[in-house]
Amino acid sequence: MKIYQNSNEPIYKQIASQLREQILSGQLKAGEPLPSIRVLAQNLKISVITTMKAYEELTAEGLVTATKGKGYFVNSQDEKMLAEQHMRKVEESLTEAINSARTAGLDIEELCETLRTLWEMEN
Repeated sequence: MKIYQNSNEPIYKQIASQLREQILSGQLKAGEPLPSIRVLAQNLKISVITTMKAYEELTAEGLVTATKGKGYFVNSQDEKMLAEQHMRKVEESLTEAINSARTAGLDIEELCETLRTLWEMEN
């Protein structure tokens, strides 16, 4: 896990984002434990409170569950929830792309053509 101290994104959001990606991509499977809050905080040289905040965000999203005295575990993900999580990520990325396109002076046709070109290059 990589944490960027000079990022505009808070550290707990960086942690939550990376763990979310690992869960949604299947790298972390249902029932697997997350690293303990203390161990992750020590490894990343950050506050336990920061790590706890990241885990609480994932809990609120339904991605993990806290088991008293045992830690946090990955929840099984149903297909509908996974699709919704992925769609949210797509929307966030496209919003960022739209803002960048506007800053660059591109119109919607140019943006769509760029997206189409990139889409076809990846296949």
